[in-house]
Amino acid sequence: MKLMNKKIIYTSLAAFTFLATSCLDLEPKDQLSDANLWDKPGDFQSFANQMYGWTNSYNEIVYSAGPHGDKRSDILCDKGGYNTFSNGQNVVPAGSSLSTGNYNSFYSHIRRCNILISRAEEYTGSLSDITQPLGEAYFFRAYVYYELLTIYGDAIIVDHVLDTDDPLLYAKRDDRLDVANFIINDLHNAAGYLKPLNELEEGRVSKEAARAFLSRVALYEASWQKFHKNNITAANTLYTEAMDAANEIIGKFSLFYNASLGTESYRYLFILEDAPCNPAGATKSANKEFIFSRCYNAENPINRNITKETFANAQMATRKFVDLFLCQDGLPIETSKQYDSSNTTMDSEWKNRDNRMSNILMQPHGTFWNNDAGSSRTSWDENDRGHAYTTNFIPSSGGTGYYTHKYSAERQVTTNYESYDYPIIRYAEVLLNYAEAAYERDGQISDEDLARTINRTRKRVNPQMPDITNAFISGNNLDMRTEIRRERTIELFNEGFRIDDLKRWKTAETEMPMDLCGVTFSGEYAREWIQNTLPLNSNGQVIYERNRQWQQKNYLYPLPSDQLQLNPNLGQNPGW
Repeated sequence: MKLMNKKIIYTSLAAFTFLATSCLDLEPKDQLSDANLWDKPGDFQSFANQMYGWTNSYNEIVYSAGPHGDKRSDILCDKGGYNTFSNGQNVVPAGSSLSTGNYNSFYSHIRRCNILISRAEEYTGSLSDITQPLGEAYFFRAYVYYELLTIYGDAIIVDHVLDTDDPLLYAKRDDRLDVANFIINDLHNAAGYLKPLNELEEGRVSKEAARAFLSRVALYEASWQKFHKNNITAANTLYTEAMDAANEIIGKFSLFYNASLGTESYRYLFILEDAPCNPAGATKSANKEFIFSRCYNAENPINRNITKETFANAQMATRKFVDLFLCQDGLPIETSKQYDSSNTTMDSEWKNRDNRMSNILMQPHGTFWNNDAGSSRTSWDENDRGHAYTTNFIPSSGGTGYYTHKYSAERQVTTNYESYDYPIIRYAEVLLNYAEAAYERDGQISDEDLARTINRTRKRVNPQMPDITNAFISGNNLDMRTEIRRERTIELFNEGFRIDDLKRWKTAETEMPMDLCGVTFSGEYAREWIQNTLPLNSNGQVIYERNRQWQQKNYLYPLPSDQLQLNPNLGQNPGW
């Protein structure tokens, strides 16, 4: 079977006409009942192909910062202005949108999945001919319900195509634990039908992707049940689900590492293209880490000025994020003797730190290139220094002072035409899912499990850093949960996890109201930033945003008011 053109797969296709009734966006049956549409295996695959346009991408996570974007958290902010969701000032929306979760679209998507599943039950041919699209329908139904779960909590479970008089059209929402279990069951079904990755063409969702995603879903709801509901029995059952699913993936993929790129392998992982894009000449084929990705190429580029967004421009990391990076001795800056807190130069605090700090952020006085003609790389050696964007980067004032370059191209490519894939699910996450689930279920984690999870992600670009072991934790008065969460926050930066993690851990009420701070305004910063107008805290750090708030209601988004008018039985989320 030939995979259809990615430009078609990853572009939202024209939808059928909708009938404006209830929140479930019921579609007229007469437009979907033509039996001729479902008499060949290719019909099922064509129908399933449109589902690929529903996934999150650079637009929702990095650029426009939808509900899961790190700009809505405590570790990344936008120099263009404050984020109302991050500082707890969002309000009940009148209708659905990208920023509030697209409630309408979610149920429209679920209906499409149900249509394919129901048609598969009626299919008179061999089921083996349609297992891949059937598995895709189960996977994407689970994917959309996970969106509903993480954004709104409770949701109406719809497992069949609704008729105009179906009572579900005006039903109450089902409890979130039931929704989570429904998602997990769908993912088990998906894994049973989907083909393994090595039998699929690029961009298809696979058996392994279903298992990996199951580990994410189960971990999320396990945490919610443990920290919000104190339902330890349900939590431990879900933690076990997460571990089992992750275990089926561990060892089948590998973290991207290139000996020539060495300690910059993490940085180049996210800008691999099928064009010269790094000093080692590595291309996408070298990436065995992305389990499921949104694929782009020269004919179907990202179509967002992603380099301009992430390179010394709009996105700024916070001091809280920077302070999370360990020193090379494996200790946090609060206790490590390797940490230079003198602040005499801009790069004092960068010495002896986790190499992901400079892989993700732009180190002062460093050499950097971007995608523009005249400031991009061509020879991929020292000769490129002559036309770098800068050979002595000095962060500008007016922000936190910590600028990012994750997702920033170094090759010359027209803005919007970068073509690196977006990691919907990558192997590093699965390793971290397992580690967290094991610790939270058992209250401990073995050195063996630490070795095959956290130590792999941490030591990808930090080969000399000591292993994290139980003896290392106890011998240095560290806390295992803190270190597991630290690793997750650093490794998955700007990939759409941080705000969801704070919510499921029930720590947002502590972390989110904190001021968003930046560099210490002393030494070289004080000399260079003469025009700095931002206030300073008691530690001399610039305060980019203060007076932030977080209420219990902010753990869930409010349902759009138009949906409550259509179906009052939905009920608004608490506090809204």
